[in-house]
Amino acid sequence: MALTADAAMNVAHILSEALPYIQRYRGKTIVIKFGGNAMETEDVQSSFARDVVLMKTVGINPVVVHGGGPQIGMLLKALGKESRFVDGLRVTDAETMDVVEMVLGGLVNKQIVSLINRHGGKAVGLSGKDADLIRARKLEYSRKTPEMDAPEIIDLGHVGEVQSIDTSVIEMLVRGDFIPVIAPTGVGPDGRAYNINADT
Repeated sequence: MALTADAAMNVAHILSEALPYIQRYRGKTIVIKFGGNAMETEDVQSSFARDVVLMKTVGINPVVVHGGGPQIGMLLKALGKESRFVDGLRVTDAETMDVVEMVLGGLVNKQIVSLINRHGGKAVGLSGKDADLIRARKLEYSRKTPEMDAPEIIDLGHVGEVQSIDTSVIEMLVRGDFIPVIAPTGVGPDGRAYNINADT
């Protein structure tokens, strides 16, 4: 597709403005969080995928960590299970954890991988459980209001927090010119799966 003179000038202008950032971050690994709400329109998805591929093309190493809250909620609703949240965190019992793993590690992860690949990248999907990439522990969650004498301890079920990240798999993929796409689930010392907020 040929560009008009105005479009070509616009592209040249954008690239000249981006050049200092490209030079600054060339060879660096950048973690990008792609939220579940952002995945709901095709324009945003395509723009995201093009930007990620462009970053890789100019020598920046993007690593994508994605959410999928709306997609998890839709599947739970279809299964007749109500979503419950405490301060924005999804209460995750064993049955909900199965759905979280299906949606994040399967459906959403593979959609993002396919999207990046269709735009010229080489993406590889992982969950935090693959090769013990994300070691997790149960999130100890408490909250206190001014009316309370002591904090209230809330059991969120299979909600976890990151204990450690084994970056060796990510580094291997980056060296191989791949773009890692990571679903935010982790594994505890006992092999138990945990739902981890993609923001963390």
